Amino acid sequence: MERIRIVADDTIPYLKGVFESVSSVEIKYLPARGFTAESVRDADVLFVRSIDKCTKDLLAGSSVRLIVTATIGFDHIDTTFCDENGIAWKNAPGCNASSVGMYVLSSLIALSLKNGKPLCGMTIGIVGVGHVGSEVERLCTAMGLRVLRCDPPRAELEGPDGFVPLQVLLEQSDIITLHVPYTKEGEYATHHLADFRFFARLKKSPCFINSCRGAVHCTEALKDAYKNGLVSSIILDCWEKEPVIDQDLLEFSFLASPHIAGFSADGKANGTRMCVQAIADFFGLDVSVGSIFPVSPENPYIDLDKWTEHRIEHAVLSVYNPQQIDKMLRANPSDFEYLRNHYNHPREFPAYTVLNATAEERAVLHKLGFENVP
Repeated sequence: MERIRIVADDTIPYLKGVFESVSSVEIKYLPARGFTAESVRDADVLFVRSIDKCTKDLLAGSSVRLIVTATIGFDHIDTTFCDENGIAWKNAPGCNASSVGMYVLSSLIALSLKNGKPLCGMTIGIVGVGHVGSEVERLCTAMGLRVLRCDPPRAELEGPDGFVPLQVLLEQSDIITLHVPYTKEGEYATHHLADFRFFARLKKSPCFINSCRGAVHCTEALKDAYKNGLVSSIILDCWEKEPVIDQDLLEFSFLASPHIAGFSADGKANGTRMCVQAIADFFGLDVSVGSIFPVSPENPYIDLDKWTEHRIEHAVLSVYNPQQIDKMLRANPSDFEYLRNHYNHPREFPAYTVLNATAEERAVLHKLGFENVP
């Protein structure tokens, strides 16, 4: 029987114990810095995350046949080299879409409560309407925001209905959030999409959010836009040159986090499960994914009677409050990677039961994804 050798990042959640019972599989766990040409030379499979760079230097001369990454993005994989050398690769599209959506919504709620300005009736412009952007759209629509969708590749493929040009979005949005892949080439390259010209075309001094990839915005352009009032607030989960982050931009940001928007426990489990299934399908293995599931929250009940106003908003923040990780990052910006690797992955809305909701609140909570609202 063929022996399948897997080398996996040792921080992949819920993976340990899954392959150990499969007699034809040998799995070895390594820290990110342990992924060297020597350590992966005899591997058949690499199981990675975004910090593990699968470059030509790493892969050349190896026996690797498959790379799986428990992430939506795959710019850490040299896909050209893989395609040219018969190395299959699989990402996990949509695995953390709900998590990023929860991050964006929670951050906007925190900003809304601080400013005393309700989200309902505001216009949010979503740049990139794939798995994540669509989830942000769903949540924001449930909260009563008007949504503008900008996705030139989709508009070209599907037709313009339902999409707006970037110029319209820049002129009409009270909030702009980016959810595009990071690409450097092609007609729709996203490197420095949000540059000086991007911010110069803004009309309403919106809140600016980037929770996709750091280099999709230009740091100097974003700082200049904030200092000149072109943007009113900044919410950043992704940074150019991370884990080293710009200190001025950190100070300017209303909320800052160490690239953890997609790090819910549910999203992590989804990514691991999708990758395990990809390995099983590729090699024809009989592997159970039933154990790849996060534990229940310590307190799975949210009682709305704790609050007299903004009850739905507080229910959302009870599940996830971005101000906690913001405080930790500001205290020790140099701990960016440590905070990312030791993040306490939150559960998502379906894991909670909401008590004492009115009929009107119940309708909104269901739309947000709270499934247990008796």
